[in-house]
Amino acid sequence: MMSIGLMIIRLVIGLSFMAHGAQKLFGWFGGYGLKGTGGWMESLGLKPGVTMALMAGLAELIGGLLFTLGLLTPLAGIMIAATMVMAIVKVHAPNGYWSTQNGYEYNLTIIAVVIGVALIGPGQYALDAILF
Repeated sequence: MMSIGLMIIRLVIGLSFMAHGAQKLFGWFGGYGLKGTGGWMESLGLKPGVTMALMAGLAELIGGLLFTLGLLTPLAGIMIAATMVMAIVKVHAPNGYWSTQNGYEYNLTIIAVVIGVALIGPGQYALDAILF
């Protein structure tokens, strides 16, 4: 049962991050694509904006894919956690903890989940379990 629980967590978090990456990279799912996301990142002081959007989008897309598959799970966890740390530092920290005030509650929860899974392993229904 534990492996099924871990797989559910991996699927929900991983697919969600793949979608966030696709928003930034391709403008899918209501996203703004590289140019729009890059402009927003420049407004936060992250320059060059398009390069930063590319890096964030790739980290989310690839990290989400790896996390979903349970492949190189520690690396996937680090990639996702790193994007959440940047989101906290550049956007959410000044607003306090609660997500209802655009705070960092959600981001911190995601960090806890991905690091927790990375530390205990992705379960038996994962490519890491098959390959390693």
